[in-house]
Amino acid sequence: MRVLIIGCGYVGLPLGAELVQRGHEVFGVRRDAHSVHALESSGIKPLVADITRRADLEKIPGSFDWVVNTVSSTKGGVEEYRAVYLEGTRHLIDWLSRQPPRKYVYTSSTSVYAQTDGSWVTEESATEPASDTGRLLVEAEQFLLNAARAANFPAVILRVAGIYGPDRGHLFQQYLRGEARITGDGSRLINMIHRDDVACAIIAGLERGETGEVYNVADDEPVTQREFFRWLSDQLGKPMPPKVELAGLRPEEPRSARLATSRKRGATNKRVSNKKLRLELHCELKYPPSVKVTRQR
Repeated sequence: MRVLIIGCGYVGLPLGAELVQRGHEVFGVRRDAHSVHALESSGIKPLVADITRRADLEKIPGSFDWVVNTVSSTKGGVEEYRAVYLEGTRHLIDWLSRQPPRKYVYTSSTSVYAQTDGSWVTEESATEPASDTGRLLVEAEQFLLNAARAANFPAVILRVAGIYGPDRGHLFQQYLRGEARITGDGSRLINMIHRDDVACAIIAGLERGETGEVYNVADDEPVTQREFFRWLSDQLGKPMPPKVELAGLRPEEPRSARLATSRKRGATNKRVSNKKLRLELHCELKYPPSVKVTRQR
């Protein structure tokens, strides 16, 4: 297959390398020419384009059998979310509509689920995020689903949990910096997924995903905040993070700690089910929950 990976970074690079190993011709798009060597050394053909600028897409050569959109925002603000996820998606679909791919996989986020009662959520659960950024993700998803229904555009949506892996792990890094906080009694559930398992899920979506379908990409089981930090504390010989009330932090708390409790995933408490991913796409995780924290070290 001739494959195009938009946003060929933390997930896209190992994904592209695996696809190259499987004999596919892979092109990787980044916003600038930095780290081009990393793509080339993996057998990926580098391209420079910014999907927030429609004209940039005209520079990309040829048509593609598979297209993967794994872009991420760098600043995380509402306007960047709108430009990257919503307008970027619109630009891509408009550009691809002239020569549609056989499959288009888009990585969304489980942050579209706003449940706070610790219940299991599936792809059929309500997506009513409280944040403006979350609502923009839902809007981008809806645009793709409408394209799939109205024009049979071959879009598949993967809702990805918090990604961890080599050099990545938000809570782990917070703990090392001394900025981590346990909210309430620490029973809030955290849903995560290893970077390599995200790549495997994307390949499963390309090979077996159904047009217009949504699949959750998360570990088999979530872990509580308390369990997560207890393991780190035991392994590293460091104290547990301090506790803060769910309502917020004291005025004297550092700003970094304030931001930690206001993140889009931090306000929810849910168990994300990956049953559909496993049963319909036959995707088996490389890093099950029992080794999750170990692999993050």
